[in-house]
Amino acid sequence: MQAMTFANPYRPGAGHMPPHLAGRESEYRDFQRLLEQDRVVDNLILTGLRGVGKTVLMETFRPRAIASGWVWVGTDLSESASVTEATMATRLITDLAVATSSVSVEQGVDVPTGFSAKAPSRVRVPVTYQILMKLYENTPGLPLDKVKAVLRFAHECLASIGTPKVVFAYDEAQNLADNSARNEFPLSVLLDAFQSVQREGIPFLLLLTGLPTLFPKLVESRTYAERMFRVLSLGRLSKDESKEAILKPLDVADCPVLFDEASVQTLIRESGGYPYFIQFMCREVFDVIIQHAARGEMQPVPVDAIQRKLDADFFAGRWAKVTDRQRQLLFAATSLNRGDDEFTIQELVEASKAVLHKGFTPSHVNQILGSLSDQGLIYKNRFGKYSFAVPLLSEFIKRTTEGAVDQGMF
Repeated sequence: MQAMTFANPYRPGAGHMPPHLAGRESEYRDFQRLLEQDRVVDNLILTGLRGVGKTVLMETFRPRAIASGWVWVGTDLSESASVTEATMATRLITDLAVATSSVSVEQGVDVPTGFSAKAPSRVRVPVTYQILMKLYENTPGLPLDKVKAVLRFAHECLASIGTPKVVFAYDEAQNLADNSARNEFPLSVLLDAFQSVQREGIPFLLLLTGLPTLFPKLVESRTYAERMFRVLSLGRLSKDESKEAILKPLDVADCPVLFDEASVQTLIRESGGYPYFIQFMCREVFDVIIQHAARGEMQPVPVDAIQRKLDADFFAGRWAKVTDRQRQLLFAATSLNRGDDEFTIQELVEASKAVLHKGFTPSHVNQILGSLSDQGLIYKNRFGKYSFAVPLLSEFIKRTTEGAVDQGMF
């Protein structure tokens, strides 16, 4: 009965903290070295496919930064937050105000000293969002000049209470983009502002988390971004790390049910070492095993059932938005048997001629890849090569298109 009512310890989900984070000790060491900089010259980018644990890892950085004497501010960067220079400034000021609102400064005001006369007096007021925004609006110059003035003032305020060091942490930063057609450059403003104040010795560290398209976009906006950031690319876990991620939550929760070695090896293989899929599959397997354990039965990992659920919950929505011709190109990509590794336009052209009734020209491949990139299914690295942007997508496509290939639809 205890087994039947025991809570499932696995927590798949976007940014959900797992009960145990495996295999990220190297990243912790790198982040600690950044926190120990006497003068900030290196900022940080956490990048990788969806499901590798970027958001979770960033959240585990927070207590480490605070323990090292840093203030932590930031949030998700939605697309609307980076549309214009003004909205980017508003985002920074909103986040800064969380830290500066605990600081008070003197401000001149007019207060009545009699029934008619007024004389200037000084009062102390907290440095709220309104104070920072007023400074931004009253500073002459371009939005970049205004942002730098706010950052300098905020540093002075925080330094006055002994907390001058701030980590600005932004998730989903691949949404950042300049728009020359509209004469709006929010990404450039962000990079220029932080590079400027860091040159002045202000210890503000920028931490950006996003898909692999993030770093090329930063370099395209400002070539010096290549020297401004240290890039940590998160990939799949090793077999040992995957095993730790599978078994440790059971130990931590003192669970009465355990996975046998055969089940563990199956989970390692089917998850591909991706943290999200490990959590997803372990949750499903746990529910199955615990029900059978209550009846004294042993149940192997139901791979087919888990794959069907994963396909429905994770992949199907993305696949439904893809056109027939785009699906054909994606199928040609899977025929290269590269998994999540890179491929080129020319390789796709040759593969399409080999496996499709109607192949693609290089220009058509380039056009479709652009559309798939906008949908978040494909990404282009800075060297002009392409990869699947969703883990295990190639395996899903193979499963999904198997019947279509047999019927000659491709």
